[in-house]
Amino acid sequence: MENRREKALERQIEKVKRDLAKLGDLRPGSLSTQYNVCGTPGCRCKASPPEKHGPYYQVSYTRKGKSSSKFVKKKDLPAIRKQLKNYERMKLLIDRWIELGTELSNLRLAKETI
Repeated sequence: MENRREKALERQIEKVKRDLAKLGDLRPGSLSTQYNVCGTPGCRCKASPPEKHGPYYQVSYTRKGKSSSKFVKKKDLPAIRKQLKNYERMKLLIDRWIELGTELSNLRLAKETI
């Protein structure tokens, strides 16, 4: 029974590895839409109601303790969204791999003590 479970875990881990290899480009962070008010007197952004400048798109993230943000061109939005989605999927797959690997390690350790 344990051997069957061990083999099933190994197959699941291999599938996670294949899924990771297929992901494509990754990008951590979140995408936001910004609207700005300028300093020009009489500009439409100062009207009542205001018509702010924008939209401007920005990706923000923290990596290794350092926060960063980058403006994104509208034409690049589909690629950026895909990269953000791939990054989130990668994190889920890594978590799954850790869960499966821990269970597999526990099974193997239990076999060694018998």
